[in-house]
Amino acid sequence: MSFVSKILNRSQKDSVDIEDFLNTLDTETQEVEEADAYVKPMFLKADTDLKTIAKELKDGNTVLLNVSELIKRNPVRLKEQINKLKRFTDEIDGDMARISEEKMILTPARIKIIKRK
Repeated sequence: MSFVSKILNRSQKDSVDIEDFLNTLDTETQEVEEADAYVKPMFLKADTDLKTIAKELKDGNTVLLNVSELIKRNPVRLKEQINKLKRFTDEIDGDMARISEEKMILTPARIKIIKRK
């Protein structure tokens, strides 16, 4: 076997599919332990979800919000709901920021997000 083929074979064995690895992190189930606060993944699909999100923030939990449903269905409605959430987080001295096209993070009182420009 040539030197180049040894290196190529070795790199293929040692390579890790990072996407597969990261996806397996979400599939692990665990019992919810008692904690002072939680990070909760949630979806924003309808007006009723706003109340649930507000309750979680009032309870001191951080919300990872997926807005993909509304991006596809009704971007105007999404903007209205995001504005409501922004006003609410300002009222409770929380914070919010965009993580990706479809995800946001909302924090409860006294937790601020460092945002890059």
